[in-house]
Amino acid sequence: MHLQQTFHETNRFSIMIKYLNSNIGRLRVIAFLEGVSFIILVFLAMPLKYFADDPSLVRIMGGIHGFLFVILMVLLLIVWLEKKLTFLNSVWVFVSSLIPFGTFYIDYKILKPAHQ
Repeated sequence: MHLQQTFHETNRFSIMIKYLNSNIGRLRVIAFLEGVSFIILVFLAMPLKYFADDPSLVRIMGGIHGFLFVILMVLLLIVWLEKKLTFLNSVWVFVSSLIPFGTFYIDYKILKPAHQ
């Protein structure tokens, strides 16, 4: 049992290294987190603010989402300057970050192929 557990821990670690070892991998991770924060902000926090008169989640998620968005844009610039993405693909990544669920689609269509 211990050997199997060690294998799974090593496997998870190698997956983490795959994403955190390069700027495009970090861009993919931040794009995912930014996409999740945007969905929570738009589909949970905003309705709570306007229908339940509770702006507390917007304050929290707005800050988190804003922070992740800035990191996403900085990483996008770095990846573009490294020539891992074309200018047009970089524009598509930027535009997709403004649309709920957009970063997930762009990860599948542009970022994942560029990362391999």
